Amino acid sequence: MLTYLLKRLTSLVISLLVASLVIFLVVEVAPGDPASFMLGLNAQPDTVAALRTELGLDVPRYARYFAWLSGMISGDFGMSYTYRTPVAQMIADRFWVSMPLSLMALALSTLIAFPAGLFAAARRGSAGDMGVMGTTQLGVAIPNFWFAMMLVLVFAINLRWFSAGGFPGWDDPLLALKALTLPAIALALPQAAILTRVMRSALLDILGEDFMRTARAKGLSARQAIWRHGLRNALIPVLTIIGLQFSFLLAGAIIIEQVFFLPGLGRLVFQAITQRDLIVVESVVMLLVFAVIVVNFAVDLTYAAVDPRLRART
Repeated sequence: MLTYLLKRLTSLVISLLVASLVIFLVVEVAPGDPASFMLGLNAQPDTVAALRTELGLDVPRYARYFAWLSGMISGDFGMSYTYRTPVAQMIADRFWVSMPLSLMALALSTLIAFPAGLFAAARRGSAGDMGVMGTTQLGVAIPNFWFAMMLVLVFAINLRWFSAGGFPGWDDPLLALKALTLPAIALALPQAAILTRVMRSALLDILGEDFMRTARAKGLSARQAIWRHGLRNALIPVLTIIGLQFSFLLAGAIIIEQVFFLPGLGRLVFQAITQRDLIVVESVVMLLVFAVIVVNFAVDLTYAAVDPRLRART
């Protein structure tokens, strides 16, 4: 297990270094100069040059890359070009909106998908199975931003059970969780539909295996065989989807954050792009990539815990 862990850690570090270089190069070659954008079209060349010097944009790109990389390792993400505040502080303020939202959505989608997938697999071909599959097909087809607007229309405008948007902060945790409820539902239901279909397919594949027939021949009921032997073996593809879903929920919630006016990381990136605040874009995207890679690393470790045979193959 230690060898497996070291190999995965080495792969994680290499992936982070490659990702940092790609992110820096892509953002740097994007058209538009931050200094010119901040000063406007009528700014004098010497004024633009002075601002570039103040922002550190006159330094060669390779030097800016290594300075940015070393700063991130030490926890210093630099200074925002637009707001002139530490990027780390801006990210920290937005992180405590995006992370709870993603975790709520992931927990909700998992709580829906596991029993629904088990139910559909155990009753393959029945009316209940077709009903679950039809519902999941609808969940996959509906765009989450449209579903989010419908939630606002029904529960915020008509019923007035929730606010239509905004975030009150964590001074009152119950009020904060209530503000994140509708966005979490909007994010979770489409993901729950995908996870339900994967759970059902994985279980159906396992049900046809010899060890499942042996378990049934020894006197176990279909439900007991699924719980004792089928579920554990079906978790590998399910864990893959859960890891990918968390990464998507954390990095791809920008539209939902716009619909509900949530001050999260997605909205921060959107604003930074429009303002050509390159240091913010690079840092936030790198943080999101880091989260994705770490989640995939955790999923790999979970694979090894669920199926020890995987450790022997690496």
